[in-house]
Amino acid sequence: MDWMARPPTFREACRFWCKLGFISFGGPTGQIAIMHTELVDRKKWIDESHFLHALNYCMLLPGPEATQLATYCGWLLHGTWGGIVAGALFVLPSVVLLWALSWIYVAHGNVPWIAAIFYGLKPAVTAIVAVAVIKIGRRALKQAWLWAVAAAAFVAIFFFRAPFPVIIAAAGLLGFAASRWSRSGAVSPMITSTRRVESDRPANRATWIRAARVTAVCVSLWAAPVLAAGMLLGWDHVLVREGVFFSKAAMVTFGGAYAVLPYVGQEAVESFGWLTAAQMVDGLGLAETTPGPLIMVVQFVGFLGAWHQPAPMTPLAAATLGAAITTWTTFVPCFLWIFLGAPYVERLRDSRLLSGALTAVTAAVVGVVLNLAVWFALQILFQRAPGMPRVDWFAVVVAAAAFVALQREKVGVVGVVLGAGLLGLAWRLL
Repeated sequence: MDWMARPPTFREACRFWCKLGFISFGGPTGQIAIMHTELVDRKKWIDESHFLHALNYCMLLPGPEATQLATYCGWLLHGTWGGIVAGALFVLPSVVLLWALSWIYVAHGNVPWIAAIFYGLKPAVTAIVAVAVIKIGRRALKQAWLWAVAAAAFVAIFFFRAPFPVIIAAAGLLGFAASRWSRSGAVSPMITSTRRVESDRPANRATWIRAARVTAVCVSLWAAPVLAAGMLLGWDHVLVREGVFFSKAAMVTFGGAYAVLPYVGQEAVESFGWLTAAQMVDGLGLAETTPGPLIMVVQFVGFLGAWHQPAPMTPLAAATLGAAITTWTTFVPCFLWIFLGAPYVERLRDSRLLSGALTAVTAAVVGVVLNLAVWFALQILFQRAPGMPRVDWFAVVVAAAAFVALQREKVGVVGVVLGAGLLGLAWRLL
């Protein structure tokens, strides 16, 4: 049977990606769920086999998996231009909204009522990450050995501070070995599908010439603003350092936004001093209130870093450029990974070995996200005090209420975030 009753036109797909950019709240898990519902269940533009294979591949990549999944799906439907439009429209609404929220934050963040809102918002963010652990775990941990992989990943990163790439590589190798030596079918290859996709076209097939062309174009675009900033402002300017750091982060941070944040937060706060730990949590809260990928919090980091070190520009001009160069160097690599690797991944879609590796990587991501949830809880639910840390009972109650609302009552993320902010405001006013 043909895989689509009627393939979408490029214009129809563009309208959908534009709509998705404005409604994709809920962090990576929520955005993936929205894409699955729309593309697979409702519109039937992509089948389950292609979608899950693309998702597992994006989980293996460094950077934001939801953005990469949107780019991959756009590429499946309409080739390179389909991927460019899908990835760009998925990000652009949040770029504009978060820039406005960042300016309000730095210009008026010391106002008591704004501080009160963020006081309530922070524990809600902790609950959001905890719910994300559960959602990802339910999807990924189907067998006992995958639970063991997730637990080992958590122990490695929380107690031993193992690097993300090492954890992901170890999980991939373990999954590869499990699929190679398993005789019980514990790791199954993806279901074969007869659906025709744009990757079948000659222009999108895997060839060395195509790979070299894609690499040259993407790397040139990736490096251009960093080189321009270095030549105009000096190689030690904050814009150059932000561009270099987030370029590096785009290559070495695996597991999506929740896995990236501990690395970015530690470096931005402790190594570069671009913002404080409290501001980092505030930025995550702002990112949660906007549609699009949660990794947009890095734009907030870039904005504040340049705002605090603006010379020779005004703070707003420097911060705007800092946000722009951070966003550019974070998201351009997403297109490189997809356009370079997707043709090869499609050819290996029925590979038992690749499926095993991708399955284990997804399980390891659960442990990494759990690490982030614990880190947030320790930072937010306990107040620093002489001697033993003191429990912040207001934060505990708000986090618990937010968790129940998200997990049991199925309240939307935006509603929970706004409600928690109002609770913080009311508590401080009283």
